[in-house]
Amino acid sequence: MLRLGWFSTGRGPGSRNLLKAVMDKKAEGALDIEIPFVFCNWDNKEEDNPRKEQRQIFFDMVEGYGIPLVTASWKRFEPELRKEDEDAWRAEYGKLLREKTSPYEFDLGILAGYMMWMDDETCRAFDMLNLHPALPDGPKGTWQEVIWQLIAEKADSQGAMMHICTEEWDRGAALTYCEFPIRGGEYDRLWEDMERKLETSTLEDIKKNEGAEEPLFKKIREDGSRRELPLIVATIKAFADGKVSMKDKKLYADGKPIDGPYDLSEQVDAALE
Repeated sequence: MLRLGWFSTGRGPGSRNLLKAVMDKKAEGALDIEIPFVFCNWDNKEEDNPRKEQRQIFFDMVEGYGIPLVTASWKRFEPELRKEDEDAWRAEYGKLLREKTSPYEFDLGILAGYMMWMDDETCRAFDMLNLHPALPDGPKGTWQEVIWQLIAEKADSQGAMMHICTEEWDRGAALTYCEFPIRGGEYDRLWEDMERKLETSTLEDIKKNEGAEEPLFKKIREDGSRRELPLIVATIKAFADGKVSMKDKKLYADGKPIDGPYDLSEQVDAALE
């Protein structure tokens, strides 16, 4: 059985959907996993907490599953040090995180909507996976930056990947990914509309005026986001079934080291049908 350390900021429906998807698959017998704890970097006792109600729903959900909830408020932890030296603060908070989760053993950490950067020592101590909404050789940055860059480059495909957390934020090696075309069908009309707009406006103007509502941008986002949850589930399943494993931060498939990430496009597409 694969033991998953679950790390989440619990800020909204996305965090709950991730946990529910995995627990549903476990209940169906499709995932041979256990979640020994859920760690959250809020405890809901903070004075300034704009997502308190959403987070409480998440906390209640975790406890409803019978999973131990471990919290450590980042807002109330050594605020003076955080102002003076953010790197030193992050290292100290990492010590607290490791101390609080130390009673629970886990094989793989999943950052499931965890909105903080992990400190270097925690990255070295554990194998942890994070989602990045782009292909392994695709753009870096937020999902918004990724999509605008794809449009600027007139790209043919988009995807999502799970990468290992390392000291270099968002630069860890991709372990699994899925890919989908952003050409053909409805996309061709949306690209044509974009080309017409670019005859009279710059991409920066379109970005400023339309933002996430721009139809091509919106379509790429929708098709990408609906694959993110199935990719996380398919990745966990690949590890739980022993198809892939990690040793010394490197990926192995069927016991042999592999150079690149593991393509789960077929499994993800099947989950969408």
